[in-house]
Amino acid sequence: MIHCISKIRVRYAETDRMDVVYHSNYLIWFETARILMLDEIGMPYSEIETRGLFLPVLTVSAEYMSPARFDDQLEIHLFMKKKPRARIHFDYEVRRGDELLAIGHSSHGFMDRSGKGQRPPEDLVKLMEAAWIEES
Repeated sequence: MIHCISKIRVRYAETDRMDVVYHSNYLIWFETARILMLDEIGMPYSEIETRGLFLPVLTVSAEYMSPARFDDQLEIHLFMKKKPRARIHFDYEVRRGDELLAIGHSSHGFMDRSGKGQRPPEDLVKLMEAAWIEES
């Protein structure tokens, strides 16, 4: 498993008239966590694109348990629990301290510039394997 934590401070612009974070911002935070994870394992997303590859979102979902509000200090936990094949799957937890605010899931496929599906690059797979921690 790969586990990465992004820290977010909720900006005023991310809230709505009800003083809660607007739901689509969670998807942006999920993306932030994915980009950080790639940076941390040594394969920035910009390098993937330089190779002519992309990681489009194939599916995404979120469940909201409790609202986040302006100025909250949040942690976005990303979990990759399965090693990638043609697709990469991620799970997310949005937390304010010990409180679970939301969970999410996304899956992504690799494709080239023409839109044709690809396997993940072998060196990226090796970086993920090197970062992999077996669950106890």
